[in-house]
Amino acid sequence: MNPLIVIPARMASTRLPDKPLAMIGVKPMIAHMLDRAREAGIGPAIVACDGPAIANAVEKEGGQAIITDPDHPSGSDRVWEAVKLYDPAGKYDIIINLQGDVPTLEPHLLRELLKPLQDKKVDISTLIAKITDFAEVTNPSVVKAIGDFKGGHGRAENFSRSALGGAPHYHHIGVYAYRREALKKFVSLLPSAREKSEKLEQLRALDNGMRIDAVLVDTVPLGVDTPEDLEKARKIIGDK
Repeated sequence: MNPLIVIPARMASTRLPDKPLAMIGVKPMIAHMLDRAREAGIGPAIVACDGPAIANAVEKEGGQAIITDPDHPSGSDRVWEAVKLYDPAGKYDIIINLQGDVPTLEPHLLRELLKPLQDKKVDISTLIAKITDFAEVTNPSVVKAIGDFKGGHGRAENFSRSALGGAPHYHHIGVYAYRREALKKFVSLLPSAREKSEKLEQLRALDNGMRIDAVLVDTVPLGVDTPEDLEKARKIIGDK
């Protein structure tokens, strides 16, 4: 496998405007994301952004940014445009879509993400963690993965914001590794009815017969969506 990590980032954010440039310690959040990607040690990392503001911040940190169409409907579309621009020859056969707002991500999780793709039948891999706080089970902002993951990994049968099925419940961590051809196919598909209803992009893949496998990990990175989340990230990361 020859992975490429792509971090989609855009300035528009309803709850936290200009989120990628929010300072955490001495660096903007997007720079911390580049650091986490590099620390994984699995391949190059680029940022797929929506304009020069983010690109300038990335380049200041010695990273590479690809400016993409600001009107993309999703991060996956932004990632695919960046892949085509950065790697038109198709050198990289695995594309990791690493969201740009999880600066506390432990880099080893990206290495775990590659394991399911050793099976040629798997199109996409992702991460899950066992839910230990019951409040998360009923919280619609916590996406749940459904499947048999008791062996540490397994095929995802469904994803939902509701508490489907019995215990244990699994928290879906929205980081993905795609086979390049799977990502190309995914962005060509129309959103499915379930995707629109649940507002979960991964349901489009399942509804079109694509296979998603998940790896069970023991930590959930903090997603930064609000000013309160940003303050938590600053406390965790400190002055780095």
